[in-house]
Amino acid sequence: MRTIPHTRNLILAAAAALTMTLTACGSSPAGDPGSPDTTQAQATTASSEKPVEVADVDPRAAITYDGGIQIVDTSDGTVVADIEKEGFLRLNPAGDGRHVLVSSAEGFEVLDLGMIVKPHGDHNHYYTTTPRLTGAVIAADKPGHVVTHAGKTAVFDDGTGTVTIFETNALEDGQLSPEELTSFKTNDPHHGVAVPLASGSVLVTEGTEDERHTVHERRADGSIGAESTDCPGVHGEATAQGEDVASFGCTNGSVVFRDGQFHKVAVPEAYQRSGNQFGSPDSPYVLTDYKTVEPVDGAEPEHPTRVGIIDTTDATTKTVELGSAYWFRSFGRGADGEGVVLTYDGKLNILDPASAAVTKQVDVVTPWTENENWQEPGPNVKTAGDFAYVTDHAAKKLHLVQISTGELISSLDLSVVPNEMTVIDAELKH
Repeated sequence: MRTIPHTRNLILAAAAALTMTLTACGSSPAGDPGSPDTTQAQATTASSEKPVEVADVDPRAAITYDGGIQIVDTSDGTVVADIEKEGFLRLNPAGDGRHVLVSSAEGFEVLDLGMIVKPHGDHNHYYTTTPRLTGAVIAADKPGHVVTHAGKTAVFDDGTGTVTIFETNALEDGQLSPEELTSFKTNDPHHGVAVPLASGSVLVTEGTEDERHTVHERRADGSIGAESTDCPGVHGEATAQGEDVASFGCTNGSVVFRDGQFHKVAVPEAYQRSGNQFGSPDSPYVLTDYKTVEPVDGAEPEHPTRVGIIDTTDATTKTVELGSAYWFRSFGRGADGEGVVLTYDGKLNILDPASAAVTKQVDVVTPWTENENWQEPGPNVKTAGDFAYVTDHAAKKLHLVQISTGELISSLDLSVVPNEMTVIDAELKH
């Protein structure tokens, strides 16, 4: 079943055998945007597998389970690779439509999902290879957020406060050599995030392990441009339509970076946290969670039933009542900027951000509730093009929903209990 109806714009050259390099990334001194320390060990291995030409490539889902990562062909559920790896693993699209950054004890490891698109005049040729960990890794004490924007990918090491950035297309050979990486350190280690901009600047948080409220623009020369210090608990980001437009979650309403300045989003509540944000390059709206109860030690965590929609053009927000709760893995965005949210009642809610209204509801998974421990398996939503991919950990299923029609297309059996997931569709991300 063809599940990529839109035109591909990814250019990858990988017809030859691939070389895999293990690269441990150091960091430059604060304020130095140059290449990181290259003195750490490197190891090189080679793959003898040649890509196989195919008529088309269907999206592949990378799914973590207790003991490893399975890569599944979403057209029929075939397991194309099963990689044994211990520990709790997080999956982050690298942005090039082929690779995933796996957050592990080693840092950010590069996983090749083996989908290759090569343009040839007025048409493309498609190839596949067996998915594998390439051996490339950006070392990190506590691998945190991964953000892709403006043709660059930025990773944040919470353990050291180090930001590492590379041109997204540098991954075409599965390697990340030291000269392809630049890094800098924030003032203190913290749970932070960095967003690379087309201007060459980087939006980056500052704070400590105990408190953070600052996000600023760090220029290419290391100087500070625009800054907001009115973002307590800063967490979560999303980019939106327009050049260098981004939103960041705070506990007193979000902040939006637009036209080179930060703009505070006014909210009626004294406490309002939108720490999980989801954007689209084709929409000025950012979809968020919407919490209004300040956490208290020992109290039951809040399970909101409203979501937020931020209009980045004027830094305003609206809310949409869904009638059922959700969690941070419930969200996605469609090809036309639609919002999707999976709720406890098992429904996938499809939203029109412009009108702040639910347009469709699709019964998808078994009704569920959020785990007390967020690292335990639970439903997961990811989107690619016009499709939402939804895991049902209780039934060991992967469901495919067409967003524009609200139709449940297929339900695939899984051989493992799914936890984290990402879906890669051979499309270059913004």
